[in-house]
Amino acid sequence: MKKGQVYEGIVEKVNFPNKGVINVEDKKVIVKNAIEGQKVLFSVNKIRKGRGEGRILEILEKSPIELDQPVCVHFGSCGGCTYQNLSYDEQLMLKKRQVKELLDSVIQTDYVFEGIKGSPRQFGYRNKMEFSFGDEVKDGPLSLGMHKRGSFHDIVTVNECQIVDKDYNLILSCVLNYFQEREISFYHKMQRKGYLRHLLVRKGQKTSELLIDLVTTSQEEQDLTPLVEALKNLTLDGKIVGILHTINDSLADVVQSDETRILYGQDYFYEKLLGLQFKISPFSFFQTNSLGAEVLYETAREYIGTIKDKMIFDLYSGTGTIAQILAPVAKKVIGVEIVEEAVEAARVNAKLNDLHNCEFIAGDVLKVIDSIEDKPDLIVLDPPRDGIHPKALEKIIAYGVDRLVYISCKPTSLVRDLEILQERGYQVERAVAVDMFAGTVHVETVVLLERKAQ
Repeated sequence: MKKGQVYEGIVEKVNFPNKGVINVEDKKVIVKNAIEGQKVLFSVNKIRKGRGEGRILEILEKSPIELDQPVCVHFGSCGGCTYQNLSYDEQLMLKKRQVKELLDSVIQTDYVFEGIKGSPRQFGYRNKMEFSFGDEVKDGPLSLGMHKRGSFHDIVTVNECQIVDKDYNLILSCVLNYFQEREISFYHKMQRKGYLRHLLVRKGQKTSELLIDLVTTSQEEQDLTPLVEALKNLTLDGKIVGILHTINDSLADVVQSDETRILYGQDYFYEKLLGLQFKISPFSFFQTNSLGAEVLYETAREYIGTIKDKMIFDLYSGTGTIAQILAPVAKKVIGVEIVEEAVEAARVNAKLNDLHNCEFIAGDVLKVIDSIEDKPDLIVLDPPRDGIHPKALEKIIAYGVDRLVYISCKPTSLVRDLEILQERGYQVERAVAVDMFAGTVHVETVVLLERKAQ
């Protein structure tokens, strides 16, 4: 096997997150975005320690498990989804196997693996989308949508996206047509010139309230009043409660705010989750699948068990959703989150839900827990994708609580942390995967750990 060579091969399996494995001359080659059973033509781009990394050039034969036709017309060119060419049952089987194999690779004792829980909706499940402005080909017409698969620059217009409901697609088309007609420029990341950056759309699945935010640079001044009127005149299932204009001059390709102006209505919307109400601002974190989040948090609540009169720490608490779900029966819940805006949102939402035994602290878990005088009876962990900082994990372990519930959005980070937790006296009792992101490679995992008797 040599770098630069082109081969044919059968994808034997797909490891998390989307790494297809092909055997070539008794060596493994990893290719992205493959489906088990596909016959592919691929090039070898890298060889490391006898293992190759390659890129699919052409799918020569479909996999026996592939659908004849993906539901979404954008699938393949759009980089947003990976598994729209599989039935939902096949997607769940794949993710269940991937999570189980990762867990089994590090868990040292018998435990109960409870399979995978699917999303209540396979399509139209997202309550938030960040669309990017750009062009699909260099110097082509303005497009608005998602990055083209494998591309940093090219943008595919996704006005028939299937993981959002039709309101998103109508809003996207309205905004795109408006700026195409006026020939307004988009922001070129390399040249650092241009006006249009992103379109952020959020919608409560339970409330049907819509919040729309146009994100631009400050390089031009545009009268956006006609756009606001065009959006208000759309025939939508939901109700627009706010239209915003955010200025973002950051060099990074992220949606953030230097200044946000209200063009119409308000700068927040409401969503409901497990009987609680949440006020959500444009940039505050909230699970992107509201109905799936109910499945996830009900699972976590079941794993947590009886908490009457107990002190709970909710570490990496985001907008405090888990804390507020637990608060009605706990003695007290303390949430710690590094994003200050999320902490402010958590405090607002606790008041909204008339909860007085929640305390939310802004700061890095690694530093903050040293200053908390209360001692937890149980700890819930819901860290970002990279998992928990090793030093923070040692401080968490030092509390010596009998039970830990770990909610993970990236199983490879989870298993790394599980190795340390087991070395320091914790044993995995139960685990289950929860699919929140149908059509994509992502999957959540909930794990219950108990401290072994010393």
